[in-house]
Amino acid sequence: MALRNQRIWIYINEVARIGSVRQAAERLNVTPSALLRRIQDVEHDLGAPIFERHSSGVRLTAAGEVLIRWIRSQSADLRRVYSEIEELSGLQRGEVRLACSQAVARGFVLRQVAAFRKKHPNVRFKITVTDHSTAMRQLTAFDIDLVLIFRPLRHPELHPIMSIGQGLVAIMSADHPLAAKDILRLRECAEYETAMPESSFGGREIIENRLAASSAKLSIGVESNSFDLLGDLVAVSNLIAFQIDIGADLWRNDPRYAVRRISDLDRTYGPLVLGQLKGRPLPLAAAKFAEQMARELNDCRSLPTLGDYYPEEEQVPFEGQPTPLP
Repeated sequence: MALRNQRIWIYINEVARIGSVRQAAERLNVTPSALLRRIQDVEHDLGAPIFERHSSGVRLTAAGEVLIRWIRSQSADLRRVYSEIEELSGLQRGEVRLACSQAVARGFVLRQVAAFRKKHPNVRFKITVTDHSTAMRQLTAFDIDLVLIFRPLRHPELHPIMSIGQGLVAIMSADHPLAAKDILRLRECAEYETAMPESSFGGREIIENRLAASSAKLSIGVESNSFDLLGDLVAVSNLIAFQIDIGADLWRNDPRYAVRRISDLDRTYGPLVLGQLKGRPLPLAAAKFAEQMARELNDCRSLPTLGDYYPEEEQVPFEGQPTPLP
């Protein structure tokens, strides 16, 4: 059934994703009337409408929500079947769909994709750089196979493949007054204006939580959803930015910057998690790529292994863990 009706499932999924029959038809290279007839055929077979009209397009009905969940699950299973068939002749094709945090995109993920495609040049990648909440929504909607995200929220459908501890580092211009020190306290950084990501990013949450009970307060000079922009600003000003250890390699190798570790006394650490949807077997290409990333991540620990993948407030403390920031 899935193979025979794959095209209509693609059509329905596209309409649900865009929220417009006309726009979906344009993307699918079919006429709106033909697309509407196919949807009406499915609604007739189901005995219930799957879309309802509103002022700016269409949205799923309750029956449509049930159907789209099944369609996406079936599509994911079918991709795995194709993958297993390809495995009979080796990993010649396939697709890896990954959502990752900005912190790991330009450095770690870039290197991993390049290395994997060198061995398997016909494997395609779809990479979404986003925040942890959006990554989880995409994972549970079967839009992606894997997530690599910093400090994910507790979610019953996330199965961690690998979780490593990551500490924050401060990034500043090479001639910044604090660049003379090897290790910094947060309260020292708070004496200068900062360049911070939006509040949805895990690193900012950690810093704000650590400073909440302190007399030191952040002075945010620039806020952006782009780490690249924040980094460029840091190079030409006295602003200080923050990044997780694994994401700071590009700045470490640039003489314009100084990258300094935050003291363990400030407990500015969290988990970087490679994960998949619980209970869902991965397609071959995604499984092989996950294995490669897990091996490399194991060598990138900047802190002891976290006992769990949830935010550090819910962690069992590390042995000998220092007290919170005074």
